[in-house]
Amino acid sequence: MSTIVLGIESTAHTFGVGIAADDKILANVNEIYIPRYGGLLPREAARHHLVKATRAIKNGLVRSNVRLEDVDAIAVSLGPGLGPCLRVGAMIARFLAVYFDKPLVPVNHAVAHVEIAIMATGTKDPLFVYVSGGNTMIVAYSKGRYRVFGETLDMPLGNFLDSFAREIGLPQPGVPRVEELASKGERLVELPYVVKGQDMSFSGLLTAALRELKKGVRLEDLCLSVIEYSYAMLAEVTERALAHTRKKELVLAGGVARSRRLQDIMRMVAEEHGAAFYVVPDEYAGDNGAMIAWTGLLAYKHGVSISPKESFIRQRWRMDEVEIPWRA
Repeated sequence: MSTIVLGIESTAHTFGVGIAADDKILANVNEIYIPRYGGLLPREAARHHLVKATRAIKNGLVRSNVRLEDVDAIAVSLGPGLGPCLRVGAMIARFLAVYFDKPLVPVNHAVAHVEIAIMATGTKDPLFVYVSGGNTMIVAYSKGRYRVFGETLDMPLGNFLDSFAREIGLPQPGVPRVEELASKGERLVELPYVVKGQDMSFSGLLTAALRELKKGVRLEDLCLSVIEYSYAMLAEVTERALAHTRKKELVLAGGVARSRRLQDIMRMVAEEHGAAFYVVPDEYAGDNGAMIAWTGLLAYKHGVSISPKESFIRQRWRMDEVEIPWRA
C-alpha cells in the first residue's frame, strides 16, 4: 500500500494543495492571490485563501483520484511566512487532521522548497541557491540539518525586484518585467554592491536605484544595472559557498529560479567549480502545495508529527532549526 500525504501551503500569496504518494506527486493545485494594486496585503491574501481553500482541496482530491479517508497524514506549512496567511492553512489542516483522525505533520516552507527541488532534479547532495519573494539563502545539508552558507540581511531578492518593479510602474510579478526591460539596456549605472562576508543586502540597492530614476537615468539601463548588480552579489556568495563545501551539484530553487538570466549566471558559477547545474522545474519553483505534500511525506515516514494543539505557526521559523532525519 502506498503512503499518501495531503499538503497545504499558505505562507504568502498562494493557497496550495498537493498530494504525494511514495515516489511521485499525484496532484498540485494552487490558487494565487494577485493584489489589485500595490504589494501583497496579508489580510486580503488570507481572505482569498479562505474563499479558495475548499475548491483547491476538492480539485486536488479529484485530480489524484484520492479520498480524504485514504490519506495517511495531513502536512501543513507552519512557517516562515505571513501570520494571517499561515493561520488559514494551519486552521484548515488542523480541522482535517482532527475530523478525519489523521496525523498532522509540520513542514518548514523553506525546507520544502529544497526538498521538492531534490525530488524534481534527481540530485543527491547539492548546494542550493534558494531565491524567492520571501527568502534568499545559500544552503546545504550537513550533520542532520540544512546549514546556511549565506543569506540576505534585509530584503530577499524576489521582494527587492518586485518592489523595484512596483516603484517604476510595472505589473506583478516584477522579476520577468524588470528582466525584459533590462534586455534592452545599453550601459551599467553605478549602484551599491553590498556583500558582507557571506551575506547580502538589497535595501540600499533599491534606494539608490530609485534615486537614479529621479535623476532621469534611462529606465532600460537602470533595470539592466539592478539585475546585474543583484545577481552578481548572489553569484559571489554562491561561488565562495561552493568552494567551501566542495559540493559537486548546484541547484537553483525558489520562485526567482525561473529567471533565465540568473540561470545563466549560476550555470557559469557551477562550471567554474566543476559542479553539475540544475534548476527546479517552473511548476515547483514558486510556492506550491506539492512541495508541502512531498516534504510532509518524507517527514511522516520518519516519524515526524505534531499534536493539533501544539501546531502553532512560526512566522520566522528558520530552516537551519529543523531536524532532517530522512537525509541522515
